[in-house]
Amino acid sequence: MPVNVTIAYFSGYGHTLELANAVRDGVESIPDTDCTMVNVAVASEINWDALDASDAIIFGTPTYMGTASGAFHAFAEATSTRWMKQAWMDKLAAGFTNSGSMSGDKVHTLQYLSLLAAQHGMHWISLGLMPGWNTTTGSEDDLNRLGFYLGAGAQTWNDQGPEAVHASDLATARHLGARVATQARIYRGGVVLA
Repeated sequence: MPVNVTIAYFSGYGHTLELANAVRDGVESIPDTDCTMVNVAVASEINWDALDASDAIIFGTPTYMGTASGAFHAFAEATSTRWMKQAWMDKLAAGFTNSGSMSGDKVHTLQYLSLLAAQHGMHWISLGLMPGWNTTTGSEDDLNRLGFYLGAGAQTWNDQGPEAVHASDLATARHLGARVATQARIYRGGVVLA
């Protein structure tokens, strides 16, 4: 059976959608893996069945004013029906975010996403990359150029459109998708000890 990964995302201006597409490409690079995209801002597009059936859920949102977007917060609040039933218990989770500034308080958004996952009893998958671009011989083209560990963090200039999402950030997002899909395959194939 294929591993099922769902990307639950909100994108205000298209930048985070570019990252979500890159995460999807990473997920789909792993054989026998299905990926579903869920735009959490459109209630009719929230595919609760796909989320519930997923082996892993990857959360994505821009960072606005130091936290996840309001649309993502509304979705997170709506997941309380899943929380009450513990429907996402022991699923894998990960996250990504984007802001206009290099830091932009993105770590707070990633912490928020990981706490949401923890409340659901999910297992958080980190980025699994060393930081890039942190030596004089480094480059802005390094994977994880912004140096996040908790998830994928991206930076796009406020006066540029989605086409300007940095190639390194897209590659980092693809890495995250592939990492989550790989871990989901390992997790599903594991042995349960009595």
